[in-house]
Amino acid sequence: MSLTGKISTELPVHATAEKWFHTYAKRLHHIQHVAAKVHGTKLHEGDDWHTTDSVKHWTYTLDGKTVTCLESIESVDEENKRIVYKMFGEAVEGKYKPLKLIFEAIEKDDGKAAIRWSIEYEKLREDVHPPYAYLELYDHVIKDVDAHIVEAEKNSTK
Repeated sequence: MSLTGKISTELPVHATAEKWFHTYAKRLHHIQHVAAKVHGTKLHEGDDWHTTDSVKHWTYTLDGKTVTCLESIESVDEENKRIVYKMFGEAVEGKYKPLKLIFEAIEKDDGKAAIRWSIEYEKLREDVHPPYAYLELYDHVIKDVDAHIVEAEKNSTK
């Protein structure tokens, strides 16, 4: 049984890939206000939410329990609308080495968009399951954030 792996989820969205990328690249702190399973977040270290030297503290629901973790940005690729995060701290430690989270806002050929979250992980022990609960969490967050972006777009054109 392998201790390393990669899992992912991809959902079609109504908002454009550009709007999604802008939300995660420039307005990450707003996710806590629109995603029901995210209860709060704050800067833990640093002065800016969107730089690689900042660390954010997140509180969210995972597998029916309220948990916390720390997150930092490893890289931002504006051209490919891709952001790589590192997640560590309470919800991760004891089970995995820091998780690598990869956010991608994908423009489809038909003019629509999709969001893909991938998780690269290394388990600390054989009896630890892959972090599938995060995929469920991200599916919920994608739906909530997409509805918010679409509603904000509607309101701005009125």
